[in-house]
Amino acid sequence: MITMTTLAEQKIKSLLEEDSEMMGLRIYVKGGGCSGYSYGMVLETSGAVGEDDTVIEHHGIHVIVDSHSAPLLSGAVVDYKDELMGAGFVIHNPHAKTTCGCGSSFSA
Repeated sequence: MITMTTLAEQKIKSLLEEDSEMMGLRIYVKGGGCSGYSYGMVLETSGAVGEDDTVIEHHGIHVIVDSHSAPLLSGAVVDYKDELMGAGFVIHNPHAKTTCGCGSSFSA
């Protein structure tokens, strides 16, 4: 469903190591942003995983996706960029017809 680049995996693992209570990374889509949908990411504890969530293990990292976001994120690739103008996660989504210049908003 969702894959990650090596850089993204390394960054997520380092974030999870900072807080032993966190079990994985939740990736979600919500309405809003300048193109209709926007991405969100948050570290989650195992108690925050709901019945309608899908948990994917990717090289030892648990990725949590809710049932609403799953179809919009299917086939997406999570990357991490650390460049002169800033650092952060980037999602390459095959379902995005248009994206905002900021990269955090898209339309499907």
